[in-house]
Amino acid sequence: MRLRYENVSDDAFSRDADANTLRARVGWRSETRSGWSVFGELEGTANFNAGSFNNTRNGNTRYPVVADPKNAELNQLYVNYQTDATSRVTLGRQRLIYDNHRFFGNVGWRQNEQTFDALDATHSFGNGFSLRYSYLDRVQRIFGDDHPNRDLGRWNLSTHLFSASHALGPGLLTGYAHFIDNQTLPLTSHQNLGLRYAAKGGPADGIGWLATLELAQQDNYADSLSIIDAHYLLLEGGLVWNGYTTKLGFEQLSGDGRYAFQTPFATGHAFNGWDDKFLTTPVNGLNDLYVSAGGPLAKDGWAAKASWLLAFHDFSADRGSADYGTEWDAQLGFPVAQGV
Repeated sequence: MRLRYENVSDDAFSRDADANTLRARVGWRSETRSGWSVFGELEGTANFNAGSFNNTRNGNTRYPVVADPKNAELNQLYVNYQTDATSRVTLGRQRLIYDNHRFFGNVGWRQNEQTFDALDATHSFGNGFSLRYSYLDRVQRIFGDDHPNRDLGRWNLSTHLFSASHALGPGLLTGYAHFIDNQTLPLTSHQNLGLRYAAKGGPADGIGWLATLELAQQDNYADSLSIIDAHYLLLEGGLVWNGYTTKLGFEQLSGDGRYAFQTPFATGHAFNGWDDKFLTTPVNGLNDLYVSAGGPLAKDGWAAKASWLLAFHDFSADRGSADYGTEWDAQLGFPVAQGV
């Protein structure tokens, strides 16, 4: 179970949003027999004060959106086959995450999880090389399976995802191709072709480092708009020492004034600031220059179990000179009890 209070203050609205919500999940997993297993999971979200925020289905447009509408649904139900650590095939409704959630994730920040009706298969060849393929038939979005706006609740898909990874030096090189046919919103269909390299190193008892470079091209596909043509760039570096991590990064989602690079299946809250202002990229694109630091609150005692994170973002348009502003994000977390 997860109980949450969320407040959103936005000058564009006459009132602040105050959302009290509760998410509950219950699941069952079978024993594994000859490599086969079954998993099922139910999920429900309750709103205790839905009149004090816009949950996307209650019509409270005077308030900012907190996208946790009341909902009850089958979150996951799949059959899994795995003979050893090298191969796995999963068929059914499932959590699907690729790499760092930038293109495909479960949107775990929201109370209702995003899952996919899909076939997902992976194979590792034992020499640092692995392949992954997924076919997506439907996405159950965070707004809930029973949302009155069916175009919000779920999308029917005919989508193919390909990924190939190989260990290279101190990191992992990944090439990917996404062929996304959105049959519910066909004009938004698109394809992504990309390359990602993420590495880390340094002595175990000294200062370590991490670095990521990612490039991707987005184009039209299936029945999509012909204007879809944009690119993605990520440059990130950081230092790690004694449990503390600092990062400096630059992320660009290009835009030409008509169309900008979009990632509609991503865990969007994890990127471009926690205010969720850029879940949809503006048509002139987005440049995000950011720095972050975090680690344990202390080295000894109860505070060593607590963690902190501080981040700063400077946003601007990719096309033109528009300044989208800046954002500070801060987080403090600590365990109350086992599992809490």
